[in-house]
Amino acid sequence: MNRIFGSKPSGPKPTLSGAITNIDTRIASIDTKLKALNGELSAYQEKLSKLREGPGKQAIKQKALKVLQRRKAYEAEKEKLEGQVWNMEQASSMQDNLKNVMTQVDAMKTTKKELQKQYGKIDIDKIEQLQDEMADLMDVGNEIQESLARSYDIPDEVDEAELDAELEALGMEQELEMEMGGAVPGFLQDEVLPEFVDEPPQTEDKVKEAAG
Repeated sequence: MNRIFGSKPSGPKPTLSGAITNIDTRIASIDTKLKALNGELSAYQEKLSKLREGPGKQAIKQKALKVLQRRKAYEAEKEKLEGQVWNMEQASSMQDNLKNVMTQVDAMKTTKKELQKQYGKIDIDKIEQLQDEMADLMDVGNEIQESLARSYDIPDEVDEAELDAELEALGMEQELEMEMGGAVPGFLQDEVLPEFVDEPPQTEDKVKEAAG
């Protein structure tokens, strides 16, 4: 049976990149042949430009026509191969995109499993309780800061009406002192004697007069 149908091919399966490489090699070979044919045509063209009409010129034209036919055949084959390469490159691009999509899907699945494991360990009620306790501690901290920042014997606010009254009183006091500028200061005036003292104390001069 193997002699009739052939044996099953062994070895690695062909890939698009390998097929593209093979076709590119064939296209490069055709380019080399086309370059040689173009050189022959140029040589024939130069000869024909120097010959007159006659059998010799007709023979060279026939040769040039055969070269031209071969060049057209190679150009048609090259065009077909380039079309095949283009199609395979598009298929390879789609294959790469599909691989990228599958990689992203696998990564998303793995991430989903990890997130489920992590979130499964979290107790929402404990988090809310922790938030409430933190809020209470913040309130206590604010109260402590306010208590430490409290001023001593200094009113927090000043009443403008009270301030105006104080300023007016100070002005009246200054005017009164100016009016009484010639009077004896209060601390130099005679002291008021207590009720149990009959006479004021004698000065040093009066004591000397009494002794003399």
